Amino acid sequence: MTLAQAIYRATRSMPESERFGLTSQMRRAAVSVPSNIAEGYARQSLDDYLRFLRVARGSLAELATQYELAVAMNMLGEDRALADILAESDRVLQGLIRSLQEMPPKQP
Repeated sequence: MTLAQAIYRATRSMPESERFGLTSQMRRAAVSVPSNIAEGYARQSLDDYLRFLRVARGSLAELATQYELAVAMNMLGEDRALADILAESDRVLQGLIRSLQEMPPKQP
C-alpha cells in the first residue's frame, strides 16, 4: 500500500499529456501489487496465493520499468526513496514467495 501511495504522489507531477498514458499505467500497476496479494490470500489456498503473489511480482517489475522510463524521459525526477520502496517491495515479495514454496505440504 505504501508503494501505491508513493506512486500516486509521484505521478501527480507528470505531464498532463501522459495522464492517459504512462501515468495511468504506473498507477494501475502500483494498485495491482497489493490487490493481487490480497486476492491470493483471500482464496485460502496456498497454490492460489503463490500464483497471485507471482502476478503481483510481475506487476512490480512492470512498475519498476515504467518508473525507469519516466525518469529517463524526464517526466519524473529521480526519487531515491521511491526507488528504495520498489526494491524493498521486490525483496519482501520474493522472500514471501520463497518461504511459502518451501513449506511442507499439508497432511490430509
